[in-house]
Amino acid sequence: MNTKRHVTLQVLFKRYRRPGDIVFALVFLVLSLWLLSQLNTQTTWKNGAKLVAQAPFWPTVSIVGMVFFATLHTVGSALSARIPGRWTEVGMWFKSIEYALWFMAYVVAVPIIGYLFATILVCVLLALRSGYRSRAVLIASVMGGVLVVIIFKSLLEVKVPGGQIYEYLPSALRSFMLTYL
Repeated sequence: MNTKRHVTLQVLFKRYRRPGDIVFALVFLVLSLWLLSQLNTQTTWKNGAKLVAQAPFWPTVSIVGMVFFATLHTVGSALSARIPGRWTEVGMWFKSIEYALWFMAYVVAVPIIGYLFATILVCVLLALRSGYRSRAVLIASVMGGVLVVIIFKSLLEVKVPGGQIYEYLPSALRSFMLTYL
């Protein structure tokens, strides 16, 4: 009976490695150590107050926990057998980050060229980036962009900053674009 329990605990704590695990562990450890190094610049300890009542107490507990577990993860990854495909996995992470960069570019473009034009431009560029080149898909992405703008700006009345490009429009058209598109 004792051996069965031991086997069960081994199964419970078995470590399953994935490609890129060591890279993730190292990045998380470096991030955790950096956050730990920044604690004294972001919070202050007050004399005479209870430890748990101090403002920096829980952030410190959290970040020390992050450093501890990131260290365990890094050591465990370093001691585990190497799995091929590490850089392929890391490359997939960067491909995922690409779409976050597209969104950030969109956020930057909206105040400059306006919500309507930025939305249409991003929809078309993402369709092209995804490999869609047919005329029907490009028309659909333009229509999808227009539909998103109409729903959010006109129907839901979401306040989106007008584009600087709208300043060059005639006043009546500028007013319409700022209000509805």
